[in-house]
Amino acid sequence: MRNVQFLTGFALLILASSLASAFDPSPLQDICVAIDEPKNAVFVNGKFCKDPKLARPGDFFLSGLDKPGNTANRLGFSVKNANVEQIPGLNTLGISAVRIDYAPYGQNPPHTHRRATEILTVLEGTLYVGFVTSNQLNNTLVAKVLKKGDAFVFPIGLIHFQFNIGKTNAVAIAALSSQNPGVITIANSVFVANPPINPDFLSKAFQLDVDVVKDLEAKF
Repeated sequence: MRNVQFLTGFALLILASSLASAFDPSPLQDICVAIDEPKNAVFVNGKFCKDPKLARPGDFFLSGLDKPGNTANRLGFSVKNANVEQIPGLNTLGISAVRIDYAPYGQNPPHTHRRATEILTVLEGTLYVGFVTSNQLNNTLVAKVLKKGDAFVFPIGLIHFQFNIGKTNAVAIAALSSQNPGVITIANSVFVANPPINPDFLSKAFQLDVDVVKDLEAKF
């Protein structure tokens, strides 16, 4: 009897844990358009929701993804987001998208989305893309060259990148499994932390001369 109770309790614990660790929860109503004004609204998944009866087509609409972004920066890339901040009707729906433009040899540097898996499709150009597995799988690089019409998946939470290896501009569209996936750019997180991370610590962590670390912090 005790064994049965233990197994039942353990099963319930596993179920509860799996539910608690879910990322974007399943919606309990058709729509939950996000609004900034909390008056007469309900707070759901980080946003207030307007009365569904007051929803309008514009709540589910975004234009401009056909327009190229400005890639005149040190990395040569630009991202246009289509998440809950731009499309309030995405609230609770667990999906978003981005348009990424790359100048010749531009790159989307190593970064991670801690709340979303990403699938990227190349619309124009040639990209070298990849992700790195965790320590559990020996930090293995999984990478491939993509051409127009190719797609590639970056698993949730893993560091990944894209690099335009062509001599012409490149464009990609990516879908992500979160209404607001977030992004952590690795170099920025390390070298632009506020307040700064102690250079002596970073020097030992990355096996670099401390002056090199200070130079990197100054550049970022």
